[in-house]
Amino acid sequence: MRKTSVVVLAVLAAVATACSGGSSTESPGTSATSASPGTGQAAPTGGPTDATTAQQPCGQAYLAGLTQRQKLAQLLTVGVTGAADATNVVGSEQVGGIFIGSWTDPSLLSAEALAPVKALAKVPLMVTIDEEGGRVSRAKAKIGASPSARVIARTQTPEQHFQNTLTRSKALVDLGVTVDFAPDVDVSAQPDDSVIGDRSYSDDPQVVTTYADAYIRASQQAGLGAVMKHFPGHGSGSGDSHTGAVRTPPLSELQESDLVPYRNLIGSGAAVMVGHLDVPGLTAPDVPASISPAVMSLLREGTGYGAAPFQGPIFTDDLSGMAAITSRLSIDAAVEAALVAGADNALWISTNAVSTVLDRLEQAVAAGRLPADRVDASVLRMARYKGVSLPC
Repeated sequence: MRKTSVVVLAVLAAVATACSGGSSTESPGTSATSASPGTGQAAPTGGPTDATTAQQPCGQAYLAGLTQRQKLAQLLTVGVTGAADATNVVGSEQVGGIFIGSWTDPSLLSAEALAPVKALAKVPLMVTIDEEGGRVSRAKAKIGASPSARVIARTQTPEQHFQNTLTRSKALVDLGVTVDFAPDVDVSAQPDDSVIGDRSYSDDPQVVTTYADAYIRASQQAGLGAVMKHFPGHGSGSGDSHTGAVRTPPLSELQESDLVPYRNLIGSGAAVMVGHLDVPGLTAPDVPASISPAVMSLLREGTGYGAAPFQGPIFTDDLSGMAAITSRLSIDAAVEAALVAGADNALWISTNAVSTVLDRLEQAVAAGRLPADRVDASVLRMARYKGVSLPC
């Protein structure tokens, strides 16, 4: 376990005061409101303590309160088995987020159980979950079941979906969850029980846009971060990335269907999750989207598919439990590749390799493979998503 120095703690205490007073023009998902999407908790209040702090570039005081290793840890979200596991990984390595999975002790999923874990974090901790409804529902034992996206689009109006999602999102926030890896914006006509199937609202990209928009707006109103997935589109993929490589239609075909919801919703304030997808005309051989610089550039710049530039966080899909990536790379190599490619947050489903991964990332920064300024940019992007205000 690494011990944080008194100096770092003092700087972080100052940052907690300085990181406030965000502009009212910030987009949903990044603003510092009383219940900021991405945190599900109140953002810090106060103001710059002196002229020096006030004159620093945006976020410099925040960055100064973190060691290089802690900055890198802010770019990791890891699955935990229960309270002890979560307490250890947050307390020892200051990871940016934890993931509540189907294997996690259900007793951790409560505000009371999560509070001491969050208290160990030097900056706001993301508590993330997969709660799409239908067959991907990690909290249904506590907040009730919900129909699949496909059934919802056939049986509910967008306004009904908004209201139902608002109720469920508030319930997740009450449990201590801050980020939901939903909605699934894949466009798909595949059978209900296929890897995407009924997780997709529709094979009509405009229908997907309408219902996903309702989901995102409701989540954000509740103070819950939303994450669109799986960029650039898993809906017509050749298989299941949990079990092997998945090939999508060529990029030119994705333009007319799979990429439409992203084009429409890229300014919604939701984050984006990139899938382990091989995309002809976009990704290099054996370099799936989740570790592809070309895919990250497409999303970040937007010009390659007629969208506005994306300013929010880019998450990877799970890097340790899906054969589309694990058959190609070890977890430490996959995390480095994802961050070097341009992802802001690497997700995987256990804590076993956190220290090894951070060792490798520190070496990557020292060697120049992972530029330090890119790390800083991602740390600040994640901070804004969590609701931390970074004054200029």
